[in-house]
Amino acid sequence: MPTYHEPAREIPVVQQTDVLVAGAGPAGVCAAIAAARAGAKVTLIEAHGCVGGIWTSGLLAWILDTADKHGMMAEILQRVDARGARNTHACDVEILKHELEKMCAEAGMAIRYHTRVCAAACEDGRMSLAITESKSGREAWAAKVFIDCTGDGDLAAYAGCAFEIGRPAEGAGSEGPDRAGEMQPFSMIALVSGIDPDAIGDFHHRKGKPWGTTQDAFMKELQRFGMTSSYAKPTIFHVWDDLYIWMINHEYDYDARNADHVTAATLSSRAELHQAIDGLRSLGEPWSKVKLVATAEQIGTREGRRIRGRYMVTVDDMLRGAVFDDAVCKVNFGIDVHSTSKSHSTGFEHGEHKNKTQPYDIPLRSLIAADCDGLMMAGRCISGDFLAHSSYRVTGNAAAMGEAAGVCAAIAAQSNVLPQDVPFGRVVEGLSVRTA
Repeated sequence: MPTYHEPAREIPVVQQTDVLVAGAGPAGVCAAIAAARAGAKVTLIEAHGCVGGIWTSGLLAWILDTADKHGMMAEILQRVDARGARNTHACDVEILKHELEKMCAEAGMAIRYHTRVCAAACEDGRMSLAITESKSGREAWAAKVFIDCTGDGDLAAYAGCAFEIGRPAEGAGSEGPDRAGEMQPFSMIALVSGIDPDAIGDFHHRKGKPWGTTQDAFMKELQRFGMTSSYAKPTIFHVWDDLYIWMINHEYDYDARNADHVTAATLSSRAELHQAIDGLRSLGEPWSKVKLVATAEQIGTREGRRIRGRYMVTVDDMLRGAVFDDAVCKVNFGIDVHSTSKSHSTGFEHGEHKNKTQPYDIPLRSLIAADCDGLMMAGRCISGDFLAHSSYRVTGNAAAMGEAAGVCAAIAAQSNVLPQDVPFGRVVEGLSVRTA
C-alpha cells in the first residue's frame, strides 16, 4: 500500500482542564456531570451532535438494568418522568437529549461536539494529552485525569493500553481457536410509527407477554411477505401511542475499529429496515400506515475493545455473585451474547452459564487503566472478560460506572494524585452526596 509521510507540525494545546471525558454516551455524560458537580473543571468531547450516545444518537432509549440504580441514573429517569416522557423502560429520545444537556449546563462543564479523539500522548507512563480532529482541525487537550467513555476504548488504545476483543482463544466464552476474536453483531435501531398498539399487540412486549413469544410472532409476520430478518428475534419496543423502537437486524463479521466495516454494516442494516417497512405496508392492515420515522445516526455496537484494568471482571465473578470492597455498581443483568457468527445462529449463544449467574459488583479497579496512569474507563470498554462484558455492557450499568469514574477522577485531579491512589471512602462520600 502506498504511504504518505506527513510533515511534523505544531498542534495547539487548546485547553488545560482537571478532567477530560472522551465520549458522551450514558457512561461519558454521567462521568462528566459527576466530575463537574464534585468541583472539577471538566470538558466532555463527543463525536456526534448530542449527548446520550446509544440512548440518543443511537435511538435505543430503552434503558436496561436500572431497578436498583440510585444517583444519576435515577435522577435522569426522574427528570424524564417529570416531563411525561417515559413509558417503563422507554424514553422519548428528544426529551432525553434535552434533559441531559440541561444537566451538563447546570453542572458548569464544557462540551465539544463533532470532535473525535484520534491520538494520545503519554509522558513517563502517564497520559498527558488527548489529540482530536474536528472542523477546527487537529487539537490537543491537556488534563490531570482522562476518562475513556468511547465504548470502543479508542482513547486508551491510542495511549498504548493492552486490550482484548471478541471471543477468547480459550477461557470464558471460548469455543475453540477457530472462533477466537469473533464479536457480537451490530444492530441498527429505528423509530417507527403509524400503527395501532392494540392491533399489533401480538408482536411487542406489553401486558406481560414473554419476549420470545412476541419476537417469534413478529418474525412470522415478516415472513408473510417473504422476509426473514437477519436477527432471529426481531423486537418491537413500545414507547407510547403509535411510537415504537425497532431492533430487527444483526450485522455479522464486522469490526468496530474499522471505518469501512462500520460503514458497510450501517448501509446493510438501514436497507433491511426499509425492506421491512415496505414489505409490512404491502400486507395492508394493521400495517398500511406504518412509517419509518428515523434510523439511528450511529449503528448500535455491542462490542469493541475491553481495556486492561487493575482488575478484570470475569464470568466467575458473575457465578459467585462477587462482592467487592470498592464496588461502584451492582449488575443484575445476566449473560446476553448475541450470536457472534450467523453460521452458528442468528439469535443468541449464551453458553453453559446462562441462568446460573447472580447479581455481582463492578469494582472501581476495573475502571482504572493498568498500562497508563491518569486514565480511567467507564461503560462497555472497562476491564472484563467476554461473558462478563455481555452482561455489564447495558446502559443502566454504564451510567452508574460513569458516575463513579467521574467522582474518582475529580478527587484525583483536585488532590493531585492518581485515580488508584484515591481512598475509596472518599469516592463513596462523593457518590453519597450525589444520591442523597
